[in-house]
Amino acid sequence: MSFYEQYLLKLSVVDWIGFAWFVFAWAGYERLVERGWKGHKTLLAEGHALRLGWARQMLYRENRIVDAALVSNLINSVSFYANTSIYIIAGLFATLGALDQFLAAAADLPFARQTSREVLEIKLLMLVGVFVVAYFKFTWALREFNVLSIIMGAVPPQESDPDELERFAQRTAAVNACAGDDFNRGIRAYYFGMAILGWMVSPWIFIIATTVIFAVQMHREFNSPVLRALQSL
Repeated sequence: MSFYEQYLLKLSVVDWIGFAWFVFAWAGYERLVERGWKGHKTLLAEGHALRLGWARQMLYRENRIVDAALVSNLINSVSFYANTSIYIIAGLFATLGALDQFLAAAADLPFARQTSREVLEIKLLMLVGVFVVAYFKFTWALREFNVLSIIMGAVPPQESDPDELERFAQRTAAVNACAGDDFNRGIRAYYFGMAILGWMVSPWIFIIATTVIFAVQMHREFNSPVLRALQSL
């Protein structure tokens, strides 16, 4: 029996609709946030502007202990999520080895519907894939923050040419923004991974969870109190 017949063919029409909406919501949200929405400021863009301001201020500080502490704090946060991703992936693989017990437990949940072992396997593997994406994003962000710490050690003297200092500030902010963007992508994977958990119970819960997560993230990015606070500065 082929993979298509054993697994994909057993997914219902609602499962496929939910999966298509999930991919569209995740990819669409990422595009809106990272490329901008005409006429709307984003929390991401405001953060990038502050990173440039941070880089410019750093150039004229005699003692950069504060800057080093800030980068260290960012690295610790990313390390925590990277380590957590490994534990989640290991736990999901352990669940794959105990699917019978998982099926019995899931069948007792409200709104649960009868599902085959093969369908549950593919849903769990998709969830593993989401957290693998998160792990790669966090580890790459960790490396980028390490590069940022190296850049901070290569700050030119304050008496250097102003144009050179500005170029250095721009490069520093760009690396900081790249690291921050990858960290945000990892967090985003966590959010959308929660929607797939709902898929274990019902494809309708999957669709609803994806919609709620998409709406909440859109609100936080485009109309959150923290964004309004930053715009008022």
